[in-house]
Amino acid sequence: MAELRGFGPAMAGPKALDLARGGFGAALGLALAGLALHVTGAWSLVAPLGATTVLVFAAPNSPLAQPWSVVVGNTVSALVALGLAEAMPMGPWVGPLAVALAIAAMLLTRALHPPGGAVAFLVAMNMPGDWMTALGTIVIGSAALVAAGVIWNRLAGRSYPLRQIGSPGRHGTHDPSPAARIGLDPAALEGILEDYRQSANLGVADLARLVGAAEQATAARKMEGFTCADIMSRDLVTVGPEAPLSQVADFFRSRGFTSLPVVENGRLLGLIFQIDLIRRAREEAFRQHHGLISTLARLIDDRRARPPKAAEIMETGGARVGPDTPVGALLPLLADGGSEAVPVVVEGDRLVGIVTRTDLVSALTLRLGRG
Repeated sequence: MAELRGFGPAMAGPKALDLARGGFGAALGLALAGLALHVTGAWSLVAPLGATTVLVFAAPNSPLAQPWSVVVGNTVSALVALGLAEAMPMGPWVGPLAVALAIAAMLLTRALHPPGGAVAFLVAMNMPGDWMTALGTIVIGSAALVAAGVIWNRLAGRSYPLRQIGSPGRHGTHDPSPAARIGLDPAALEGILEDYRQSANLGVADLARLVGAAEQATAARKMEGFTCADIMSRDLVTVGPEAPLSQVADFFRSRGFTSLPVVENGRLLGLIFQIDLIRRAREEAFRQHHGLISTLARLIDDRRARPPKAAEIMETGGARVGPDTPVGALLPLLADGGSEAVPVVVEGDRLVGIVTRTDLVSALTLRLGRG
C-alpha cells in the first residue's frame, strides 16, 4: 500500500477560512473578468480565466499566481496563438503547437502561468473575433482578476502580490522578518531553487519563511520541558478598566513597563502597551489639528472633565497562554512584533502571570546556551 500513497492527496486539508475566502474571492474575481467577456463577446475564453481565478484566489502565494505571471503569461500565450493562427492553415496540429510555443514564451519571459496553455489552445483553434478583440479580452480580463485578487486577498488578511525578498516588510524596512533571517542571502536561496528545479513551485520569500520556520521549530524543540510558568512574571502591577490614562502613564514612567494588564476582579480584560497611548494621542492630534506633544499631555491630564479610561485604549484580541504552555510556543507570538507581552491565564481568564520579550530572550539565552 505504501507505493500507492503517491496517488493520494498531496495537499494538506483546508481550513474553513481558506474555503470561504478562496471560493467567494474566486466568484468575485471571475464576475469582474466576465464583464470583459460580455463587452467583447469572447465567451470561449472564460475557461482559462476561470483557471487563473483558482490560482489568484486559492493559491495566492504560488509563483504561478503572481501578477506578472498572470498578465504577461496569458498575454504572450494569446500573442503566440494569434500569430500561429495567421501564419498556418487551420488544422488539428495548430492547437498543440500553439500550446508548446506558448510554454516556451512564458518560460522565456519568466511568466509561467498554466492557464496560458488553455488561452493559447482556444485562441489558436477558435479565435474569438479579430486580433484586438481576442488580445483585449485576455489583457483586460487578466488585469481585472489581478486587481480583484489584490483587493480581496488584502481584505482576507493575505499578502498579494507575494512580498519578494528585498521589498519593504511590515515595518517599512528592507530587513526580512526575524523568522526569515537564516544566514542565507536571496541569491543563495534562488540558487537552491534553481538547483532543485523548484523555482516555478516555490518563491524565494516562501523558501526563506519555510527555512526560518524550521529553525524556529528546532529552537522550540530545544525548549521542551520549559513552560510559561517557569519564566513568567508573577508579581504583577495591574490597573482596572476605569483607571485614568494618567495612572497608566505614571506606571510606564516610574516602573519602566512597556505593557500593563487591565484586570477586573482578577479577570484579564486586555493589555495596554506604550504605543497605545501614542496612537491615541496621534489620532486626537490629527482630528483636532493640535500638536502631538500637547495632545499627549492633555490625554494624560486627570484634571479634565472626563479623562480617558484604560478600557478605552486597551487591546483585547491578543494571544493568551496557560502556565503549562511550552515556551517554544511563544516564539512566533513574540518574535516579529506581533506582541510585546503575552498574558498567562487559567480557567475563566484569571490572570496569573505575564511573559515579555525580555523574559523570552533570557530563557532562550539560558537554555540554548547550555545546548
